[in-house]
Amino acid sequence: MFTGAMVALVTPFQEGAVDFETLDELIDFQIDNGIDAIVPVGTTGESPTLSYEEHKQVIERVVKGANGKVPVIAGAGANSTAEAIEMTAYAKKVGADATLQVGPYYNKPTQEGFYQHFKAIAEEVDLPVVLYNIPGRCGAGMTPETIARLAEIENIVGIKEATGSLDQASEIAMRCDLTIISGDDSLTLPLASVGGKGVISVVANIVPADVKAMTDLILEGNLVQARQWHRKLFALSKNMLTLATNPIPIKAAMAMLDMASDELRLPMTPLEENKKAALKKTLEAYGLLS
Repeated sequence: MFTGAMVALVTPFQEGAVDFETLDELIDFQIDNGIDAIVPVGTTGESPTLSYEEHKQVIERVVKGANGKVPVIAGAGANSTAEAIEMTAYAKKVGADATLQVGPYYNKPTQEGFYQHFKAIAEEVDLPVVLYNIPGRCGAGMTPETIARLAEIENIVGIKEATGSLDQASEIAMRCDLTIISGDDSLTLPLASVGGKGVISVVANIVPADVKAMTDLILEGNLVQARQWHRKLFALSKNMLTLATNPIPIKAAMAMLDMASDELRLPMTPLEENKKAALKKTLEAYGLLS
């Protein structure tokens, strides 16, 4: 459930509302292309600007659309422990297979605060938990020592590492046996060299089969062939995270590929025209646009 190619699914909008029809199509696209798991309502799914009710509806719709064919790891984190517990309980109720729990954002907890937050969620709801360590978004991050403490809690099973630090990942691998998952597409292969077992991927929204081809080779231990996929995916992956804040570029790319609208919710704004030109060139070079 927690290895291989896992897509950080976008939440499509149409005229201000969640576009559930397109969401269903995106789920089918992922399943048809062999994705290993679907991760809705994370950063890429614009969870901060979904209402509480919309957040629940998207989780439920993805669980229904996946229909047991692939696991659903539902984004259910919050910077309020009580809210995270409530959302996690709802995810379990509607049939999610696990939850992704982002570090509390804005309030900058201490390491003990991180520990107590995730411990409370894991103990309150009997559902596998994948921690999500992304200090660049949250204002603070967990140390390997804290992560190792959390690994002792039975249903904390993995960590999405988006610190960009191979030293951090190496130390986690040294201290505990949590499944380490890349949170950055461009680092999936480098992270595998120190023990990573897959990726929760932004670029898999448009090229899931290619991301899976790379992670399958990684899991087979064939890092030499995986490197060929890494090189093919690299420019596209970097564009998704450097042209503008995620998910602005991936939604622009999906609009260019007629997969979904590029509509976002404020304070996210559309990709600038000059950057759209650069993105279009990358999509053309990859072979996605003629």
